[in-house]
Amino acid sequence: MGAGAISGIDKQTYQMDPGNSSEALREARLDIAEGADIIMIKPAIHGLDILRRVRDEIDVPMFGYHVSGEYAMLCAAADRGLIDYKRALRETLLVVKRAGADAIVTYAALEAARDLAGR
Repeated sequence: MGAGAISGIDKQTYQMDPGNSSEALREARLDIAEGADIIMIKPAIHGLDILRRVRDEIDVPMFGYHVSGEYAMLCAAADRGLIDYKRALRETLLVVKRAGADAIVTYAALEAARDLAGR
């Protein structure tokens, strides 16, 4: 199985072109027209510009999905002593919020909640 394939299905058949923000905006508008209650941008970090653009043009709840690969990058860098994990996670989630997310879905939800609670 090559890069970009899930169970033999090529992601290019169902994912938007990551270089085309106009397509993302068009798809978000279609989703709302079809009854979507929220727009979720994933991956959140690699889609911050899309999140901001959609936020600026469409008034619906916006979610950023901090996907497993983004989370794994933080963990790997922390494991190698390259970053302060807690600080990097806090900053990572902050930029998603700053880009316009009303909520963030993340594999680090419990860790982030403990950090915000001061535990």
